[in-house]
Amino acid sequence: MFALVAEETVVDLDQALWQVWKAMEVPEGFHAEIIEGAIEMSPAGGARHMMINRRMFLALHDHLRGTGWAPGNDGNVISGLKVTIPDVYVAPDDLEEIVHPEGLGILASGVAMMVETVSPGHKNRQRDRVLKHRAYATAGIPVHVIIDDYDDGGAVTVLTGPDPERGAYARSERTPYGAEAVIPEGPAKGFAIGPAITGGRQD
Repeated sequence: MFALVAEETVVDLDQALWQVWKAMEVPEGFHAEIIEGAIEMSPAGGARHMMINRRMFLALHDHLRGTGWAPGNDGNVISGLKVTIPDVYVAPDDLEEIVHPEGLGILASGVAMMVETVSPGHKNRQRDRVLKHRAYATAGIPVHVIIDDYDDGGAVTVLTGPDPERGAYARSERTPYGAEAVIPEGPAKGFAIGPAITGGRQD
């Protein structure tokens, strides 16, 4: 009996957050996401953050040309009543196939890869490294890439094999800045993330 009540409470909380998020007027230059039972507000990234994401987007665009897939950025990716805004994502060319029924974004079930460039500040690093890791695994995103200036001079981590039940990825490959991290599967298979995107070490 207690378990049933607890489950209903969680559902009610998710619904409440969803309704609040839909009604929000988000200030220009900010993102609002629903992650782990809270609405997370965060500012848009600074110059280096923008440069990395732009390089990533353009290089992915070239790599995916003619495959039926393309990169996108700064859009709502929705899984159930959860919302995230990845720095870059890979989805079908025809987004109409995966548009949310209310037109609020695209469905996570149709997204092949999510990329997060870690932002400065303890809270931002926690969100980008931990909370979004769990959120993307729970949503079943096949490939999750973390570009992290703050990981011992900088590193790219490629996560695959999502386990939605555990909210974790089965495989993790970390590549220090200066070498190339290669996407092992999916539409972006063979795509290399190296110094042309990340630059050098951030000591």
